[in-house]
Amino acid sequence: MNIETPRKEFDLPSAIDEGDIRVLLMVLMHMTGDERWLEPPYRPQRDVRLIPDPQAGLPPEIQREIRTAVVQLFASGAPKPVITDPGNDLMLRMMRATLGENVAPEYAPLMREEMGFICRDPRWTTPPSGDLLAKHHVLIVGAGVCSIALGVALGRLGIPYTIVEKNDELGGTWYVNRYPGCGVDTPNHSYSFSFGKRNPWTRYFAQRQELLDYLKKVALEHDIRSHLRLNTELTSSHWDESRRCWISALRTGKGEELFESTILVSAIGQLNDPAPAHFEGEENFNGTTLHSALWSDDIKLDGKRVAVIGTGATAMQLVPAIADQVASVTVYQRTAQWSRPVAGYSDPISDGAQWLLAHLPFYVQWYRFNMFWRYGDGLLPFLRKDPAWPYPDRAVNKNNDRHRQELTDFIRSELKDRPDLVEKCVPTYPPYGKRILLDNNWFKTLIKPNVELVTDRIDHFARDGIVTTDGKLRPADIIVISTGFKVSEMAARLNITGRDGENLKQTWANDNPTAYLGLTVPNFPNLFVMLGPNSGPAHGGSVIFQSECQSRYISACIVEMIEHGIAAIDVSREAHDRYIRQVDAEHEQLIWSHPGMTTYYRNRQGRVFSAMPWRFVDYWAMTHDPDLSQYRQTMA
Repeated sequence: MNIETPRKEFDLPSAIDEGDIRVLLMVLMHMTGDERWLEPPYRPQRDVRLIPDPQAGLPPEIQREIRTAVVQLFASGAPKPVITDPGNDLMLRMMRATLGENVAPEYAPLMREEMGFICRDPRWTTPPSGDLLAKHHVLIVGAGVCSIALGVALGRLGIPYTIVEKNDELGGTWYVNRYPGCGVDTPNHSYSFSFGKRNPWTRYFAQRQELLDYLKKVALEHDIRSHLRLNTELTSSHWDESRRCWISALRTGKGEELFESTILVSAIGQLNDPAPAHFEGEENFNGTTLHSALWSDDIKLDGKRVAVIGTGATAMQLVPAIADQVASVTVYQRTAQWSRPVAGYSDPISDGAQWLLAHLPFYVQWYRFNMFWRYGDGLLPFLRKDPAWPYPDRAVNKNNDRHRQELTDFIRSELKDRPDLVEKCVPTYPPYGKRILLDNNWFKTLIKPNVELVTDRIDHFARDGIVTTDGKLRPADIIVISTGFKVSEMAARLNITGRDGENLKQTWANDNPTAYLGLTVPNFPNLFVMLGPNSGPAHGGSVIFQSECQSRYISACIVEMIEHGIAAIDVSREAHDRYIRQVDAEHEQLIWSHPGMTTYYRNRQGRVFSAMPWRFVDYWAMTHDPDLSQYRQTMA
């Protein structure tokens, strides 16, 4: 761990004044080993807000004592820490102290790894020869978050890999999506890799360009680009049983070519292929029509009349971002959405806090932990169905009903002068039944004089606007279709053919993709699908955390294959089906199978195929150490 001496030119007491007390306490614990910092009167009060009060609910005199202790500790530079890795028992006490709440013991090893106190990477028993490694090339499709995580893991092990990306730059969703207001809805200190240099985030919820720049920096730091082939699209791939490898067809600027790899990985995730809605008369519209995921920098919004179809996460970011720039915005809503208020959503991170994150030992690790925890597993127990709950139409349990009331009160407070909008904006389904959204002045935007929320269904497009079923024409110059993605396709759209000519699109027919641990599919040897079925975070968390769990699993599988002379692994049908039964049984107890709504987590048959039903700590444990007894093994 790098311990940096605080810079003399900066006023350390001023920086400390902007620090989070609960994090400063953990710094003191590491540096001194004095366990009194974990006990009253220093113990912080519990705060469940996504961005907690940095004073931690402690009296001013106790805060001064803590800050003074930190300043004195570093007055002559950075001393050697007494504790680097706390071990599981002390780690658990420290987590409970900083949060002011009970934490289950199983989180201790996870967070020691997540915070870099112990190594996450799998290890070689005996490092293999370069010739042996060269026979286990990995082809990764897509150059977003998942491929970067996996590339770093493989690179550290010396396993050769190539990333192919159809676009002209890496970044995945953060390269493709560039609509106004585009940003992350997870605190970005949680939406960041556990490894590498710490990024100086400018705000708690970063915007698209800052996220893209971060991914580019990580790629540069870990030499990802030397393995990256841009403007290269996978058009098909098939398993060659005799040669025990994947033969992939790649389309490049120079034509078609074939590429052989022992391992094939889909890193395109779930939200990558836009699902544009189609409307009668759309060919007659004289203005510009586009899907929000295909936004062009050439679009001029000044003074335009804009129609936005859809009220999901994209629309909630887009509409507030453009409302003051355009002549008018008409929002067409099919379903109202629950939106969670977040104090400080757009606030910048102060210079003093930035300095502490960059220079104070152990500060960034515990700050990141606090963000990780607040958007982690805490919500999941409140999303379980209570069979004795008498009002299942509005909530799934008593706590969920309390959340409903809190969110309804928030909507009413935002729209207090517009009862007509309240009626349109309060959803009928239980909170968190669909992806929960974060309010960034969405409701305040709806009451602006140039914004209209329409709940009548669209009948057709006319030459100069949209006509609803009541016969009313609302003029538009630009129509933005914000209707989501073809979530159920996932890797099936890559035209992958496994053993015995079985195509993944056929295997995943009827919008019903399944995979063991969300990663492997029977009859598709040495194929891994990252962020595959039932591995998407839905109750909180971060795609980046999932990508690191899956990267460890994939790289650990490859290590075992090389060390034990295994040419191919193919998950057994029995193991796959048993796991899917467990997933489905768990989802039957959770909110996303509630019948009173539609959600992209669920297919037309009502099965939840996208969202993960497990706690993050459970999925981390499931994917940490592969059990190859669950696979058919072909020896080299």
